[in-house]
Order: sequence, then structure tokens, then C-alpha cells
Amino acid sequence: MYKLCNDQLMIKMGFNGIEGAINVPGEIPWEIVVLYFLGALLFVVYYGRKTGGLRSFTTIDLVYIGIGGAFSVVWEFYIGSFLGRFLPSTPFVSVGFWGRLIIVFIIAALVRKVGAGMFTLLVYNLLGDLFHYGFGGEPMYFIYESLTYGLFVDIMIAVTGGHLFGIGKELSNGAGEATATRTTTILGVIQGAILGLTWAIPDPVFYSAFFSPFLYGSYVNWAHILFNLGAFMPGDIVMGILASILAVRIARAVGQ
Repeated sequence: MYKLCNDQLMIKMGFNGIEGAINVPGEIPWEIVVLYFLGALLFVVYYGRKTGGLRSFTTIDLVYIGIGGAFSVVWEFYIGSFLGRFLPSTPFVSVGFWGRLIIVFIIAALVRKVGAGMFTLLVYNLLGDLFHYGFGGEPMYFIYESLTYGLFVDIMIAVTGGHLFGIGKELSNGAGEATATRTTTILGVIQGAILGLTWAIPDPVFYSAFFSPFLYGSYVNWAHILFNLGAFMPGDIVMGILASILAVRIARAVGQ
């Protein structure tokens, strides 16, 4: 389908509620988005072959992932939505999203295998579609959620060698348990802050500047996108730090 938009020819396709607009003014070029997701898929394939893929996950890992994905849906769409009614409506505060961030980070810290983040977001998106959104726009949301939020978590797991937030890493080297604990906490705080920062990026950039116009032909406002990006960062960084501290404590509580 072809449509004239702001004196430009906008190309649109239709499938499952997806308009497929690829040249909305201000939209991130689809070639850049495709390159990013191809790179993400290469990462997934590489680490899947290196670590054994789904076969490397134990039953308890899959239980953690299932619980994390389910509780993320419950929190974001029900508990967080209810609590949000008592707070001012502002992009600086997102109780539902923050709860999901904390839950996913904790689950990833308990599993600590590449793929934990993507699988948790996959479960979250599937259950979110079943009980809240419906399946319009799929499979784009599966791709978007898993290969942005989920992938960022898995990259951190890969970079830390499976010791997300310093969990399971031997750091004492004769320096004493107190010093090792303090070092682990510092590592966890730094990693949590970095992950929180990365989670501030997908919604304003990937979604508002590409997926929203691609799916629905939405208008792209870069001033609004940059404002939201700056608004999301402080809270997401703080929640990332909080999630890392909680994750370390929970991991110790379950004997990890």
C-alpha cells in the first residue's frame, strides 16, 4: 500500500495489525534496525552453540524463568498499574516497568546463563499477549522485547563470565571475607547501574523511533524521544542498582 504523508511517499504493508510503514518522517531507517537485530541473532547463535543453548538450562533454571516471566506480567499490568494510580503521571516514574526490571534482573542473577534474559522476556511477552495485549502486532513484540531488554541482560552475563553482579565469583584471594563481600557489592552496583542504563534505551529509541511508526504509522517526534530517554535514565539506573543488591542477597539466601 502506498500513502502520501507530508509530501513523501510512505510505503505500507499489512499483516496482523502491522502497517509496515518504513519511511515515516524521522523514523530510524529500517536497514539500521535490521543490521542491529541480525547482529543480535548472531550473538544468540554464537553463544547458543558455545554453551549448549537450551540444553544447558536445568529444570530449576526454567522454573525460575517461568516464575520471573509470569510475575513480571502480574506486577506490570496489575500490581504496578494499581500502585501507579497513587503517583503523579510522569515519565520520570514508572512503577510497573521498574518492577519488571527488578524481577528480570533477579531471575537472570539466579540463572546466570546466556539466554536467561531473552527467555524471561519471551515468557513475559507471551503471557502479556495472552492476558493483556492480545497477539496483534506479533511477532514484532517478541523480537523487540527479547532482543533488546533480554539481550542486554544476556550480554552482561556473557561479559561477566556467568558471574552477574559478582555472584559466584571467587574474590577473596586471602584478603578476607569482608573485603570480598564489599568487592562483590561494588561490582554488582556498577553492573546494575549499567544494565539499568541500557534498559532506558529501547522504549524511547527502538519503540518510539521505529516500532511504533512501523507497526502503526505513528508520528516520530525526536524532541519527545530525547526527553523521555533523559527522563527514564535516572530511575532505571537506581532500580538497576537496587535490583543488583536484592539479587545478591536472594542468591545467597538460596545457597548460590
